Amino acid sequence: MSDLSSHRAPVIVLGAGPAGLGAAWQLARRGFSVTVVERGPAVGGNAGSLTLDGQRVDFGSHRLHPSCAPAILADIRSFLGGDLLDRPRHGRIHLGGRWLHFPLKPANLLLHAPPAFAAGVLRDALWKPRPNGPENFASVLAAGLGPTICQDFYFPYALKIWGMDPQRLDAEQARRRVSAGSLSKMVRKVLAPSNKGRFYYPRLGFGQISEAYAAAAQQAGAQILLNTSVTGIALPGNSRAVVQVRDSSGERALPPGLVLSTIPLPQLARLLQPTAPEAILEAGGALRYRAMILIYLTLDTPQFTEYDAHYFPAAEIAITRLSEPKNYGLHGPAGTTVLCAELPCDPADTVWTASDADLQKLVLDSLSRAGIPYTGRVLTTTARRLGQAYPVYESGFRRHFEQLDQWVGRLDGVLTLGRQGLFAHDNTHHTLAMAYAASECIDDSGHFNRERWQHHRRTFEEFVVED
Repeated sequence: MSDLSSHRAPVIVLGAGPAGLGAAWQLARRGFSVTVVERGPAVGGNAGSLTLDGQRVDFGSHRLHPSCAPAILADIRSFLGGDLLDRPRHGRIHLGGRWLHFPLKPANLLLHAPPAFAAGVLRDALWKPRPNGPENFASVLAAGLGPTICQDFYFPYALKIWGMDPQRLDAEQARRRVSAGSLSKMVRKVLAPSNKGRFYYPRLGFGQISEAYAAAAQQAGAQILLNTSVTGIALPGNSRAVVQVRDSSGERALPPGLVLSTIPLPQLARLLQPTAPEAILEAGGALRYRAMILIYLTLDTPQFTEYDAHYFPAAEIAITRLSEPKNYGLHGPAGTTVLCAELPCDPADTVWTASDADLQKLVLDSLSRAGIPYTGRVLTTTARRLGQAYPVYESGFRRHFEQLDQWVGRLDGVLTLGRQGLFAHDNTHHTLAMAYAASECIDDSGHFNRERWQHHRRTFEEFVVED
């Protein structure tokens, strides 16, 4: 080991999702001593995979989009080789009692769009309402897309996903979550060449990406601690934080080092010692997350449908999306398939504690209402609960976020990044871009360049989620 690497601070990464693992690998391969702390039993976080009844399934529907930065995509290809599949998008949206292909296709729209919906969109293209009053999610989308698409799709879907009236959501929610924010952009996407409707997907589930980064980081010398919780982070003011952790063997302190945190920003503030000012803790408490129940049904059939994902904006259908993992990775048992239904909710809702039997009934009822009932045998039902699936950009959230973010940004020895760490709506390729940027801002002596990081932060603001 060089004299430089033996004297620079170790790096402690909090969270073993794509952002944490991407940063850990980049730094370990440069000779840093890296320890990743993950409270769960496996890497990947919400972008991980698990095995149910012999089928690898994800925590919801995930894809690696072709807009992934070339350098990052090249790394993933080098890790996965032939296991990184190039797949066509083949989903559908249930709208007005009919099915529309997703991504949207011109011929399919002409043949299958509900007549009233098509007439409304045409009318909206000729006449758009003028914005009235302060900007919010609803007003931005209505001005860009017109009332028909908003009232029939985006507004009911938003209410189901985020649990509040679209007028109470901040305008930034629209700009960060809806890539086709105007009719002209939507038309261009519909008319785009067919190769745009493709995605990358690992043969053994989306979590294979995180698992590959973890393996590469470990091969480069990083240590990954699973089933390990962070109980405190002491900041002595010398650019080296002391992270206290607890696992099955008890509690201990890790060697002092630079902390890269990908855990939720409010949680990070609560762990810091000395205790954060009350105003900062209150700002963190004002940031709201939407939870989600993932309901997996193992069916006694080789395939449910040919589609990878179904989208359900209508209020009378409880779930928002249904995916069939077997149709993504082309891998699984010959005689069965697994469905993954997504049910956004809040932990205070009654459904959060519903039994697997009740959740199975909810999913089957949703499929029946959508006109795709399953009448065969459900072999097993398994639920997974994600307490912080989506950040909610409620009107006024920016003030609370900036207060908390700026305070954490001034702390010596701590950097927050990633989807949870920056309270961001982002895809996996975005969080990996954050990871690579963070590691680049740490020089070989272990000093962090905050000016360069702020430059990267400005580019992160331009990220728009791809569905």
